[in-house]
This record gives sequence, structure tokens and C-alpha cells, in this order.
Amino acid sequence: MTTRILLTIFAAIMCAPALANPQGLVTKASKHSVAEAVDKLDTVLSGAGMTIFARIDHAAAAEKAGLKMPPAVVIVFGNPKGGTPMMRGAPTIAIDLPMKILVWEDASGKAWVSYNTGRYVADRHELKGMDKQIQGLDGALAKLTASVIE
Repeated sequence: MTTRILLTIFAAIMCAPALANPQGLVTKASKHSVAEAVDKLDTVLSGAGMTIFARIDHAAAAEKAGLKMPPAVVIVFGNPKGGTPMMRGAPTIAIDLPMKILVWEDASGKAWVSYNTGRYVADRHELKGMDKQIQGLDGALAKLTASVIE
């Protein structure tokens, strides 16, 4: 009976749609390949009025250096209307803005989507008085990433 309970708990943890650690990193399983998820993310971010500042393909860079690694792409995006007030409130937050979403593949070939929460970034830089905006950012990040993992 104990083995069945442990297996059930393990299965529930492994099947969880999103995992968050204490450092504010949220990771969600994707039903798509990395390439498909990145393409969907580009479309969703653009459709939401976000500026895509960069698309960093770590696996392609590794290949150019003669190395191999599973697919891993970082999308750097934001909206100056949202980011600028945060940077005025805590100038050091600019090291973490614009926001980033990582789409990556694990050793088994499964694609994942990861990002830092706005709350983590705000707390890291001791940003005060913008709780409503940070909650909005976290809601937007959850919604944007949910739309690319299904």
C-alpha cells in the first residue's frame, strides 16, 4: 500500500502543469516541440502588443562553437509602458528587464517553458509601491505561457 501511495504522489508531481521554486522560477511542461512552442510564443507575444527584443538560440550558438546541447531558446520581450515605471522605481531592475521566457528541451526530449515571476524580480530589486502592476505582470506571464504550452 505504501508503494502505491508513493507512486501516486510521484505521478502527481511529475504531471503537474507548472512548477515554481522559491527563487521565483516557474516551469511549465509543453505539449509542443521547442521550435513549435517558440513560434507560438512569438505569435502570442506580438499579438499581445509586446516588443520582442531578441531571440537567443543557445543550441545554435553551441553548435557554432563545436558543441552540442538540446534546444534552448530565450525570448527577450517587454513593453516600455510597463517596464519604464518599474525602472524609475528601482533602477537596478533594468538588469532583469525586459522579461525573458526560456523554451528548452530536457534529456528525454520533453519541451518546457520557464520564466521568472514579476514578484521575484520586484522583490530582488526591492521595488515598492507597484504591487498591482506586479500582479498584472504575473497574470500576463501565466496567461501568455499557458497559451503556448497547450
